[in-house]
Amino acid sequence: MQSSLLNVTLSIILVVLVGWLLVAGRALLLPFVIALIVWYLINALSHGFQLVRLGGRHLPGWIAFPLALATIFIAGTFVFDMVAANLAQLARDAPVYQGRLEEVFDQLAGLVHLSDPIKLEDLLPDAFVPKLVTAGAGFVTTVAGSASLVFIYTLFLLLEQSTFDLKLERLFADPEKAKAAFAVRAEINQSILHYFSIKTAVSIATGVLTSLVLTVMDLPYAPLFGFIAFLLNYIPTIGSLVSVIFPSLLAVVYYDTLVPFFIIATGLGSIQFSIGNLIEPRLMGSSLNLSGLVIMLSLAFWGSIWGAVGMVLCVPLTVLIMIVCSKFEASRPVAVLLSANGAIADPPGHEKAGLHHHDNG
Repeated sequence: MQSSLLNVTLSIILVVLVGWLLVAGRALLLPFVIALIVWYLINALSHGFQLVRLGGRHLPGWIAFPLALATIFIAGTFVFDMVAANLAQLARDAPVYQGRLEEVFDQLAGLVHLSDPIKLEDLLPDAFVPKLVTAGAGFVTTVAGSASLVFIYTLFLLLEQSTFDLKLERLFADPEKAKAAFAVRAEINQSILHYFSIKTAVSIATGVLTSLVLTVMDLPYAPLFGFIAFLLNYIPTIGSLVSVIFPSLLAVVYYDTLVPFFIIATGLGSIQFSIGNLIEPRLMGSSLNLSGLVIMLSLAFWGSIWGAVGMVLCVPLTVLIMIVCSKFEASRPVAVLLSANGAIADPPGHEKAGLHHHDNG
């Protein structure tokens, strides 16, 4: 009884300590986490290029890897230039949209016939739209400022990745435990790669369709809103809602009538609903096995700690935690609680240290 109480107490202390470190070390950890994402993306893209057949032969690694690096660099440069240019134009137009927003609000308030009319200035701070755009530009500037640190971290990860397997093997004196550790890593890698591959594909489709709808409607900043829709699609539930709200609000102040607003809101909402509720679940299947409630709690938790980056990573981080917890007898109940249906694979045997491993033979 005392041993169980001690274990629970130590576990709570460990969780609190890790949470404090995640918050206190945010400035140091976030660039490294972003570098991990870039490093993972480069390797995944390189692996994908090696699967391509040219003349009956697969693309060799010495070609695929530089090609992946060049692809990431060109795409990143293009996206940054596009976002910076659109935000600069939006910043110049922001005062006009602020004035138009006040006019629309006054018209709507007049329809209600209030004895004491409400002004937009009473609800929002002065120059709300310009300040919002400035905040967005500040975020881009912050990302650009940390780009050099992310680049350095990514470079060292790429240089040292050839030693990762050797280090992991030498962590364990018992070869069987090392084999089990490699199996856990392979399972984590497969789950996260599956998630990001499908999520990236549907996010690209969402961004392209969003940009296409806005271009057809002749709404400005269509590429920017398409890119925002692409990024926000990684954030469960909330991201889809926000990516519809922003261009719809711009439509309210950009057009003289509300008809384009309803067309844009309906069109973008249909895209988000179709992809998020019909296409993506079919592609994703039940491979993640995560509870919907857990995903929302994870979104709130990681978002409060690491902001937008935490929201994007909330699902893969939770999958990682669930897989690792499922491999230890003491933490297996945590994995069961995180899962969608409580069905966590129980291997036929486990090591003395409590580390489960799957028999691949």
